[in-house]
Parts: sequence; C-alpha cells; structure tokens
Amino acid sequence: MYYRLADHIALRSWKGVILAYYVRNQVNPRPLTLRQAKALLLCDGEHDLEADDTIVGLMDKGMITACEKGEHPSDWSTCREYDNRCVPEMNLMITGKCNYNCLHCFNASDNAPLMTEWTFGELCDLFDQARDCGVNAFTITGGEPMVHKRFMDILREIHRRDMFVHELNTNGFYITQKILDEMKEIGCNPLIKISFDGTGFHDWMRDRRGAEQKTLDAMRLCIENGFKVKAQTQVHRKNVLSMMPTAGILNEMGVETMRIIRTTEAPRWAANAKDACLEIEEYYETMLAFSKEYISTGMKMNIDIWNYLRLYPKEESFHIVPVAYSAGEYKEKQPCCSSNRSMTAVTSSGEVVPCLQMSGKLQMDGISFGNLHTERLKDMLTSGRYLDTICTSAGDLKNNNSKCDACKWFVYCAGGCRALGYLFSGEAHDLCGEDVTKCIFFNNGWYEKVVKTLSAWKSLNSVGNV
Repeated sequence: MYYRLADHIALRSWKGVILAYYVRNQVNPRPLTLRQAKALLLCDGEHDLEADDTIVGLMDKGMITACEKGEHPSDWSTCREYDNRCVPEMNLMITGKCNYNCLHCFNASDNAPLMTEWTFGELCDLFDQARDCGVNAFTITGGEPMVHKRFMDILREIHRRDMFVHELNTNGFYITQKILDEMKEIGCNPLIKISFDGTGFHDWMRDRRGAEQKTLDAMRLCIENGFKVKAQTQVHRKNVLSMMPTAGILNEMGVETMRIIRTTEAPRWAANAKDACLEIEEYYETMLAFSKEYISTGMKMNIDIWNYLRLYPKEESFHIVPVAYSAGEYKEKQPCCSSNRSMTAVTSSGEVVPCLQMSGKLQMDGISFGNLHTERLKDMLTSGRYLDTICTSAGDLKNNNSKCDACKWFVYCAGGCRALGYLFSGEAHDLCGEDVTKCIFFNNGWYEKVVKTLSAWKSLNSVGNV
C-alpha cells in the first residue's frame, strides 16, 4: 500500500530537533516518536508499506492518506532540514510609524515619533530568510502596521511562501470591509488584537479625538466578518474604574478575550503619566477586585490580566500566571521564557530583541543583539548573543542571580517575566534580573489571596506546601 503526507502536515528538522511536524496554520512544531518519524519519511508515494500499528495510528490521526504509486506530498509537506535552531514564529514590527501618538508606547525611548520602517523589498528578503530557517508564523505589529503602504502585499508575500499570519496587532483605525475581504481571499485569518484603553479614556491614551468610536466600530466589523478579536486594554490609575464597564461593552460585542495590561514604567509612559502608573500591589489588589466582580456577572468573554490572572468563564476556571510551574513540574533545562524562545522579535529598525516589550529600554541603554539589515537571520539562529539569551534556561537564570537561587518560590515562578526583570534590574545581571513583581506576588501572600478570593472557580495551577 502506498501513502503520502496529508496536505495539512509538513515534516521539519532543525539543529537539535531530529524530526517534527507542523500542522498548517498552527504555530509550533509537534514532536514525533522515532517509529513515527521513520514511517512518515517513507510516506512519499513511492514506498510500498505494510499497514502496521504505526501506519494505522498515523492514518487515524489524519497525518497520512492512502494514495496511488507516484502520488507525492506537496512541496510544503515534504521534509525540510535546517542547520539553525528552531524558532517557529517571528514578531515583526513592519513599521514604527503610527497615526496615533500613544502616551505609553514601549517601542520608543522618548516622546519623538518613531519613523523607521522596513521597505517592501527588504521584507520580501526577510521572508525568504525566515522560510529558509523554518519559520512558520508571523505576528505583524508596529507602530501601526496598516500605515505601511504595502500592508496587504506584505500579508500576501508571507502566505505565498507557505507561512501564515498568526496575529495582527492594530489600533483598528484602517480596518475596512475591503481589507477584511482581501485578507479572507488569501486565507489570512489571524487573531486581530485591537488596542482599546477603556471607555471614556481611549482618546486621551491614544492622543486622538474620536479614536474610541473608531476602535469599537473596527472591532464590530471584524467580528461580523468572522475574525476573532482580542482587546488590548491598558490599565492605570486614571482609568481603572472603567475596566468593568469596558468589559461589559466588549462582552456584548462578542470579543473573545479582553487582555488587561498594567501600563508599565517604560520610558515614554514614565515621562507622560507621572504618577498614573499603578504600583505593583495596587495592581494586584484592583485587578483581584475586578476579577471577583467579573466572575459574578455571568459574562462569557475570557479575561487575561497581564502577568497576573487568566479567567475562563465557560469552564469557571482561572490560571495564576506567576505560577509558571505547578508543584513538582519545575525543570531546570526549560527555557526561562518560552515566548522568547519560540518567537524572534524584530523592530522596525531591524534590531533583533528577546521580546518587543524590551525594545525601547534596550534602545535607551544602547544595547544591541544584532540587526537584520546587516546580519542574516540564519546566523542569529545558529550562534551568538541573541540565541544564547533566548535559550537561557531556568537553571541558568538561577545560577546567575543569587537572589533567585536562594528563593523558595523560584521553582514556581522561574524568575518571572524577562522584560520586567530587565526593566527593574537593568543590565547588572545580563538580562537575568529577577522580576520583582513576582517576588512581591509570592512573598506578600498574593497567591493565597487569589485562591481564597476566587474559590468559587477552579484553579488550573497550584503551589505546594512552602
């Protein structure tokens, strides 16, 4: 019997990964057993194979299909080998330009508008490099990415290379029916993440009159066209009381998730907002009160409170974000930040950074991990400071930070968010600084407060007896 790979399955191999597979339009590669790998390599329409347990199992999973001799897998599905390390996604800031001048923008090191931008030709070359490194998915961001004059062409070029746009970050201003129709035509169906900073406050935060109504209209249009929408909502002292009314509006519209983000001490926000930033425990307290009220409302929209809590109303469950590892799960060889490890972040000036939330401060501090206008992506994913940084393990972090090494909570938080660790600790620990927000969370009893306050719902993670 002859078999070939199903059209939605692609075999891939990287340095350190003997063989894995992508599922079309899903970001991360999945592991294979040695027996599965050997069988899949022979599912090329040329080998006559016995239908043993492995073949039957692959058929049951829909990974292979019976075929005639000579009926080969698609070019995308056929096994490809790469010499570099596996980083399946790119978070790409195609432009720093924006039609707004947001007071909190973490991409900037001061109040000057960002004017850097990739040319279309440069991006096409970058997409070739990404494809040749085994990159699968893109998050497209800015600035405001839709300001780029070749925005739709950029999306087309990604999909033309058999990669896909996983997420689109936008302020929603330029979203039209025509744009959404064109996206559907090329099979581009990303999660659309639209910034909305609270009813009554959005215009001020974005420094643009009429921005609030424009944003709500864009969300409705996306939802009407079948796109999933996540609202990205900054929270600070000025707008904290608007969070519940805002959640009500978004829930009624059909927004899938409201992500509430503590507006942090990034350089621009610190200059513009003075004392508007919520202190860490103030953030924990106000967002826990919000969560308690929210779960009593019966709303079904998911809530993602940045670096704190995720609420899943349909399952009546919650996830405590600072608990990176539940009791007994900690592994020293795991990357200290799985997001940094799996996603290359690239700024509008070509700088490669561990994550875009670091970009403004890295620029201010004069720190560079490399620039894709002068270096090749493959080289950065093969060796060097950038690769060493994103591959930093939890054990490496602990060994380079005496405070973390001595902390009983480390096996649960693994050092916390790397961007916040850098923001609060600077370069002293070479990006191995502790995330003090997690220190406060655990040492000041916030884990216990969360579990007690939300006891009506199920916690999806937990710590042991410490």
